[in-house]
Amino acid sequence: MPDLFDLSGDRVPLADADVRLFPDALGPDEADFAFRRLLSHTPWESREVVIWGKKRMQPRQIAWYGDDGAAYRYSGATFAPLPWTGLLQRLRRRMEVLSGARFNSVLLNLYRDGNDSMGWHSDNEPELGPEPVIASLTLGASRAFLFRRRSEQNGTPVKVMLAHGTMLLMAGQTQANWQHAINKEAGVTGPRISLTFRAVRTRSGSSEDRSKGAGPATPGPVNPKRR
Repeated sequence: MPDLFDLSGDRVPLADADVRLFPDALGPDEADFAFRRLLSHTPWESREVVIWGKKRMQPRQIAWYGDDGAAYRYSGATFAPLPWTGLLQRLRRRMEVLSGARFNSVLLNLYRDGNDSMGWHSDNEPELGPEPVIASLTLGASRAFLFRRRSEQNGTPVKVMLAHGTMLLMAGQTQANWQHAINKEAGVTGPRISLTFRAVRTRSGSSEDRSKGAGPATPGPVNPKRR
């Protein structure tokens, strides 16, 4: 596997973390196509999770896709994967080429407007492994993605703006040392979809159950032309 951070992308200046921003992960037409298709064709659902011992509805809608057996558990909820769609397969391939990593699952989050949010957390569940690689693709409205040190939770957060077609890559010790969140934003009126590609350990104990190779170095188009 190539070194993740020998690839292109803008490094986000966080100590004890490996974070890069890819502003043009998708071209404008590709991003527009993917956003419209996912917004209208994804079986979005609201889920109840346990936060600080209390049951609450998530302040956003979600969908979980992945390889067979790539179940994901967090906040007292278990998510069984829906089968990959053609579009999600193409997006996965694009993120794999940019990151140099392999992914077997993706969590889709729909932030319907600025009232939807994501609380402070780290993606450090056991099935993700000790140093997970997570590629987060943004489609739709721009939102501020916040980082704070886990050991300095009262400090000033680091803000990274995630725009339409942008991918944020987190790896190494990022989840061990930092938390991230998306706060409510009154000025945001449009929807945002985030796709967080990751590799979870499956029932066989592996996060790389796909039998085929990584494929060509250049991914195909996200919105292939109809013949």
